[in-house]
Amino acid sequence: MTSKTLVAVKDVWKKFIHEGNEVVILRGIDLVIEEGEMLAVVGPSGAGKSTLLHILGTLDLPTKGTIAFEGKDVTRYSASQLASFRNQRLGFVFQFHHLLPEFTAVENVMMPGLIRGQSQRALEKRAKELLDEVGLSHRIRHRPGELSGGEQQRVALARALIMEPKLILADEPTGNLDSKTSEAIHKLFIDLNQRRGTTFLIVTHSRDLADRMARTVTMRDGRIENDVRREPSDGPFRRADPSAPEAAREEEGEGVHERVQEDVPDSDQAEAKEPAERVG
Repeated sequence: MTSKTLVAVKDVWKKFIHEGNEVVILRGIDLVIEEGEMLAVVGPSGAGKSTLLHILGTLDLPTKGTIAFEGKDVTRYSASQLASFRNQRLGFVFQFHHLLPEFTAVENVMMPGLIRGQSQRALEKRAKELLDEVGLSHRIRHRPGELSGGEQQRVALARALIMEPKLILADEPTGNLDSKTSEAIHKLFIDLNQRRGTTFLIVTHSRDLADRMARTVTMRDGRIENDVRREPSDGPFRRADPSAPEAAREEEGEGVHERVQEDVPDSDQAEAKEPAERVG
């Protein structure tokens, strides 16, 4: 399998001035992420993990250094270019799902496309397919307050996928979930990577999740302390090939949807009557 560089981070620094003192958060980060990779970023609190994720997601800019996405230095983009880049090329999943409470699950998933001005009919079809893929076809008309924590995070993941991004950035995505629900979400991330070839970078304190990744980057004091790649034989995960035909990836992931449904905790499968309102 030929690897292709998706993101190249070179000599990235991040500094703040706080009460007249310089605070250095990131210290000369160099990192290359290949298409189809799934990597965990771990380290103690204050190591700079979330700051690195925010800079990779262009939610913040480095004080020094470059971030090349498919060969283009996004640190040179204007604010409007960055907004468009984030909307089209990146997906985000955070510890707090940030769903809009007044909208249904399917409407929340559609939101990035609606902001982009895409066809509502096409978006709704795509959003329903994604909710089915993450095991929530029975919850599409429910609002966030009617969903469990695990279900809300599944909606957030489907929303992250709606624009078919090249890279999903997840910051402690299971930090607020119980162990059983966290396990189901971990499996879902890996299954989606294998089926779609989407690249995932996940900041986590979960050693269980990190140990499943083909690659684990450990940070400490604003630097990368260790970068470990595992061979497929070392664990249950192998890097997806984004260049493989969709049919081949589906064959590799045969039974994934069934496993996702089986992995949903009982609390996430409780039946509820769907409201009558529909998008449009």
